[in-house]
This record gives sequence, structure tokens and C-alpha cells, in this order.
Amino acid sequence: MAARRCLLSLLAALCLLGAPMPVAAQEPVSGPAPTPLPALQGAVPALITIGHSFRLPSAALGGDRNINIWLPPSYAQGERGYPVIYLIDGGLSQDFQHISGLAHLGAISWLTQEFIIVGIETVDRRRELAFPVERDAALRTQYPTAGASAAFRRHLVEEVKPFIEARYRTSGEDILLGESLAGLFIVEAYLRQLDAFDTYIAMDPSLWWDNGRLTEEAPALLARHGTGRHRLWLTIGQETLGQPAHIERLLAALRARPATAQELRYEPRPALTHATIYHPTAWEALQALYPRPAE
Repeated sequence: MAARRCLLSLLAALCLLGAPMPVAAQEPVSGPAPTPLPALQGAVPALITIGHSFRLPSAALGGDRNINIWLPPSYAQGERGYPVIYLIDGGLSQDFQHISGLAHLGAISWLTQEFIIVGIETVDRRRELAFPVERDAALRTQYPTAGASAAFRRHLVEEVKPFIEARYRTSGEDILLGESLAGLFIVEAYLRQLDAFDTYIAMDPSLWWDNGRLTEEAPALLARHGTGRHRLWLTIGQETLGQPAHIERLLAALRARPATAQELRYEPRPALTHATIYHPTAWEALQALYPRPAE
């Protein structure tokens, strides 16, 4: 048995040596070693690979960060470009496999367009995804590192996006997607840096952060933007609907914008909770916003 395990380890190492490596400046991420499996009737078990991981240097965040990339089934079959979904909380132990699985389902069922998925891993979510706390003293005490969403946005726009665009066939259409604090980050990006992405998909964003301050600032932030057309998919679950002041303020500001400058899809889901809303509404959003074009 020991000899067999050694043989399997050697074969796995040889397979890895034959795989293409990312450019040296962005080191590939090493995951945990798979547990050796016994051979079945002489068959040697093989690793299943769904994408690539990179360690990307980040001046904005002061250290290396992980990004994970999934390519659609047809990527190797032609030369066309693909829309890119930039997934917040896109680590391997976060939502990368979840959303790349939905993208794969959309591709093989012909229900959605095909996408490149770029998962941006978060490490300290309240630091990276939330804006500074100015009003809620208890929140500031509870999360003393919170408040660096502007730096994380720079990392995404100035470091991650150029890295992807230089190495993959992108169509030029960029989508930002996430849930909860990631949803808050997406709403803030929409309000503060609208032209960074084309479509924003936010599931149950944490609009309560700092006593709802972002929703009060929304009218002034939106007034700074031009008339270029962008899309926002916003879905809210049971708990957020139970505290309606924040979402009502945000909707009032959004609905005051001219229809020529914005496509707003507000999808309240009272039957879904914060724990259950992400999966069904992400799938719904991809089908509604990116249906497969007739060929």
C-alpha cells in the first residue's frame, strides 16, 4: 500500500510539471494536497481542475492577493471575447465555485451567455468591503479594522482588471457581482465610481452599515455622474425588507435618475432570507440580464 501511494504521488507530481504555469510576476496559488485515493481496477485517479489561481501583487492593499479564474466551455474553441464577471468574495472557500457553477450551467443549458469568472478573494471583509464608520460607535468598536473599501476598489479597478484584460479575451463588458457586505461594496461602487463597470448585481446588500449612511448620501453621489447607461440589479431579502428605510431612500435616489442613464431592476424577495437569497437570485439575474442570443 505504501508503495502504491508513493507511485500515485509521483504520477501527480509529473502531471503538475506538465501543466502550463502563469507568468512569474504573479505566482500561482498552491492549494492543499489532495488525499491519495486507492487505484480502482488498475485506474489511476486524476485531479479535477476547474480554473487557475494567481497571487497578484497589490500596491493598493499592501501585499499579494489571490484571484481565481474560470473560463467558459467554448473559450478554447475560437477567438471571440467574453463578458467578465468580477466576483467579490471569490476565494476558493468563498463563492468562486458557486458562481462559476452557475455560469457553467448557463453555458451548457443555453440559458445564458458565456462569461469569464474572476473571483477576487477577500481576507478581512469588513476592512475591504465596507466604508469608514462615522456614526455607529458600537460598530466601530466591534470592527476596528473596517473602512478600506476605497483601497479595495482601487485594487479591483487598477490592478485586477488590467491583469485580466492583458491575458484573456474579454469583450469589454464588465460585471460586478456579490452578496451581503459584497453587495454593499457593489452599491457603493455604483454610487462612487459608476463608469468602472457596465453592470452591477447586488444581492441583499448590507445597507444598514453605519446606520444607513450610504443611502443618505446616494442623491449627491449620483448627481456627479453623467448620462452613460449602466445597469443595476438589486435584490432584497426578508430581513432587509423588515427595515425599509434604507432601501426606500436608495430606491428614491436611483429612480430620480433619467431612464436613459440607468436600467434599474429592483427584485424584492420576501420569501427569501439573507441565508437563502444568493443562489436563486444570482441565477435569476444572469438569465434576465444575459440571455443567450438567438443564433
